[in-house]
Amino acid sequence: MSCEARGAGVCKDFRSHRHVNWFDLCKSAFGMKADFFPCRQSENASKLRELVPRQLHSHGNAPTTERLCREGQWVVQSTACTDKTIRLRLGGTMLQIKNLTITHKKDLRSIVQNFSLVLNDGDKAVMIGEEGNGKSTVLKWIYDPEMIEDYAEGQGERILNRERLGYLAQELPAEHKGKTLYEYFSEEPSFWEQTPKDLSKMAGEFGLSSEFFYGEQKLATLSGGEKIKAQLLRLLMAEPTVLLLDEPSNDIDIETLEWLERFITNWPHIVLYISHDETLIERTANMVIHMEQLKRKTESRYTVAKMPYTQYITERKAGMERQERLAQNDRREKEIRDEKIRKMEQKVGSALDNISKADRDTIGRLLKKKMKSVKSMEKRFEREDESMTEMPETEEAIFFKLGDKESKVPAGKTVIEYSLERLETPDGERVLARDVKLLVRGSEKLCFIGKNGAGKTTLLRKMAEELLARTDIHAEYMPQNYEELLDLTMTPVDFLDTTGEKEERTRIRTYLGSLKYTADEMDHPMSELSGGQKAKVLLLKMSLSKANVLILDEPTRNFSPLSGGVIRKLLSEFPGAILSISHDRKYMEEVCDTVYRLTEEGLVCIQKVKQTAC
Repeated sequence: MSCEARGAGVCKDFRSHRHVNWFDLCKSAFGMKADFFPCRQSENASKLRELVPRQLHSHGNAPTTERLCREGQWVVQSTACTDKTIRLRLGGTMLQIKNLTITHKKDLRSIVQNFSLVLNDGDKAVMIGEEGNGKSTVLKWIYDPEMIEDYAEGQGERILNRERLGYLAQELPAEHKGKTLYEYFSEEPSFWEQTPKDLSKMAGEFGLSSEFFYGEQKLATLSGGEKIKAQLLRLLMAEPTVLLLDEPSNDIDIETLEWLERFITNWPHIVLYISHDETLIERTANMVIHMEQLKRKTESRYTVAKMPYTQYITERKAGMERQERLAQNDRREKEIRDEKIRKMEQKVGSALDNISKADRDTIGRLLKKKMKSVKSMEKRFEREDESMTEMPETEEAIFFKLGDKESKVPAGKTVIEYSLERLETPDGERVLARDVKLLVRGSEKLCFIGKNGAGKTTLLRKMAEELLARTDIHAEYMPQNYEELLDLTMTPVDFLDTTGEKEERTRIRTYLGSLKYTADEMDHPMSELSGGQKAKVLLLKMSLSKANVLILDEPTRNFSPLSGGVIRKLLSEFPGAILSISHDRKYMEEVCDTVYRLTEEGLVCIQKVKQTAC
């Protein structure tokens, strides 16, 4: 039997109905030798199973043989393999981006310029940057350039080779919200390839029952953690080799956050993700991609650092401090040198002005020669100044103060004394908790935690209703869904303006500028702003209103890890009281006096951060 005939047995072993000449295919693609495959059919099949354990694709979605060979792989694709396209993976996973430039269509602002990136198996790369810097846009382009065509233009090379991308959007797409779990999963073709055993194993790894896949519950009604898990489960069924995750840590409880940390860490291939959660980033990322907008967002810059997040931040800070010291030293030396030259020019110039007519031929000639020498020295120093150490370029820091002395709440004043026999779902169909009691006095800052679906947001809304109706305090509420309070058709300036007076609008623009809004962003509808930028508008509204009690549902959820520290500091220094929900572990540590867990039996004090008794 010829080697060609022996090779044909491989495809047959994988439920093919016609033979494919594997040897010719390999030879034409890569010049492989005939002995690449063993000489017995059973060995052929065994070898292929070793090489391609889980790399079978649906025939209809498979790329062409020509393209796959060109990208460094080969496939069997013909009527011989109608059930499956068999794909041989050569080497590890790799994703490459070359010279990507993305420009906003509306204002022609550059989101990123000449961005290049290589990711390999095991890379857990986090993309960081301030709000509105285009991180989500870059992630969308990597997944599918057509996703950004409505508002931006991207040019660059996306080299996927044999990789399959799985994309998790920042929010569940609207077209999926009304679907049941079963409808959602059954739309994925690979769902039907899973055995009950496969589904049970996947569900167990996600801490779910295998019945989850067949649930009649609509996706819109799931908790934040359940939505994330449902979307990831559907992605994984298609066996992606690269995961692109946009804010997967949003709206999930601490238990799910810890699960997500383990998931990212243990995923054997590439993960490229965006997250605001510094703890998650610190525990999972081994690579940092830092997107920056400099000079009032007129110039873009990116940094790729193959190191953990904490190390990157530490080294970046140290490097900038070192560069700043060198730049300052260079400038001091320049000032001293320039002053010496100025005095020399002045001295020689004065001597030239005061020489007598008799001395002009001799002394005058010498003085002119000396002046020429000084001028020559000055030009040489000017050339040297071009290579002088520059001051480090960074994004402008947030400058913002929340509240003033009028916002202080006296220590003995009761902010809220709340009692609720039964906490029910908004539709009244289910009891979430019983015997809920809470007493808050003075400028206490507290945080509610609990599992997704425990009723934290429902409880906070009820407390907000009572506090907002009070006249002896001034409360402001920031919901998790900003659209509840924001008119997205309005600009930030129009939304914050309460008088229409020129002075107030100027003052608002100054405040927005301190929060790193550009002039264009101040005049754009808020629908075009990022989540973090919308959150800043609400925080500024709270500050301008002189509120002394803040009610905040996930206040740090949309702030970048770079802004997070500043936001936590201003909330910590707020002189009034704060009632909040958060699963941001750094927020709880740095801002909150007291942490309560909402359980079915009510509120349980689990932590007094500032060392007072619960």
